[in-house]
Amino acid sequence: MEIIHLSAECYPVAKAGGLGDVVGALPKYQNQAGDIAKVVMPMYRTKFLYANEWTVDFKGQAQMGNWQFDYTIIKESQNKLGFDLYLVDINGLLDRQKIYGYDDDTERFTAFQIAVVDWLSHWEHRPDVVHCHDHHTALVPFLLQHCYAYRHLASIKTILTIHNGQYQGWMGWDKSVLIPSWDLWKRGLLDWAGTINPLAAGVRCAHKVTTVSPSYMAELKTNANGLEKLFEYEQGKCVGILNGIDNAVWDPATDGYLTHHFNRKTVQKGKLANKSSLCQEFGLDPNLPLLVFIGRLVGEKAADLLPEAFHQAIYRFPQKASYLVLGSGDTQVEWSLQQMGQLYPGQFSTVIGYNEGLSHRMYAGADFLLMPSRVEPCGLNQLYALRYGTLPIVRNTGGLRDTVIDLGDWEGYGIRFDQASVDDIVYSIGRALEAYADPTHFQWMRQHMMQIDHSWESTVESYRNVYLS
Repeated sequence: MEIIHLSAECYPVAKAGGLGDVVGALPKYQNQAGDIAKVVMPMYRTKFLYANEWTVDFKGQAQMGNWQFDYTIIKESQNKLGFDLYLVDINGLLDRQKIYGYDDDTERFTAFQIAVVDWLSHWEHRPDVVHCHDHHTALVPFLLQHCYAYRHLASIKTILTIHNGQYQGWMGWDKSVLIPSWDLWKRGLLDWAGTINPLAAGVRCAHKVTTVSPSYMAELKTNANGLEKLFEYEQGKCVGILNGIDNAVWDPATDGYLTHHFNRKTVQKGKLANKSSLCQEFGLDPNLPLLVFIGRLVGEKAADLLPEAFHQAIYRFPQKASYLVLGSGDTQVEWSLQQMGQLYPGQFSTVIGYNEGLSHRMYAGADFLLMPSRVEPCGLNQLYALRYGTLPIVRNTGGLRDTVIDLGDWEGYGIRFDQASVDDIVYSIGRALEAYADPTHFQWMRQHMMQIDHSWESTVESYRNVYLS
């Protein structure tokens, strides 16, 4: 089976979040299972681009509105990622350093999708599946089926995976001219609430729709940023498949970012060594339990609650824990967290930005990972934490509900709370400190969570079943 993954992100080429991690791992494991999986993404000007060798695979022309543009498809020559990687270059649109955040993102990703479909139309054969990821590629099923120039591709099976349904790629109807000549009778497939909604179009037109956890699929029927009725109506072709993690990348026994490696049997000694190094780096007390937050400082992650929650936790549990935050996003939240480092020297530290190496070292050295997310379709951070013997403190939502069992339940190994609120966060930190005070049980939880298999092998089989259904 030949599968073409289309995505705006793919680790380590370009990553902004969990989407990049998934697209960087799933195809590799599909290939290992015997299928032929490839990834196609925009050619951003990243370090990966300049550090590797490429060959030109195709040059073509396509139409976006009144603009006829040239595009180039290049292929990574060494198969370094374990799958064929193709980048789409469109001068003036995709040749940027950042993935998102430009005023012309609508045009950028629309042109990317048109170029991919046009390239596929020149293939001598047809792939079995085109697997689209999030709204940046969700127009592709419509393009394949209802654009006159590409209707000969309509038999290709299309799958849409929703990593975050809050972002839908909305565009005004004035942008409809960007779409290559299409069947105007199909206007209703593009429209939702008076605008063109690419995600809604993808849900309607794709043969199957998946989300990155079963619980998130259920939640979309009640919380989908306006698309609740659509997911209710289309539930027959929707399925939730829990993400996996790349155990080759996320392995504390071999992790290249770590100085002190460990496994399930040596977790206590190994984590203490990593914790000591981390605390020395940031001026924290290694004798206290270390609680960390790693992620985007945005409302979805409930980051706006963090400053007050940490203030209250430090007040209620003085000198009982150290705190370390890594992330970026809302500037007010960034400033507030940085100020806390000055208010509580030796107990609190913040690093603003994205740092892959530091995140690995934090998973390895921390005792607890806090994820108070308002929305968490799957969540990978808690899976990384489990792999590194770090107890997750999570809100009871989405994939967090599917992967973390509260320590109060049978064979539980984490802490779950119901509300994205300061009170629930602080109360849960208190529970964490109580758990830490019982070293025998805490050590059992660490060893137990590290043996849980969240690798991609079983997930690959679930996707294959969707492709064949």
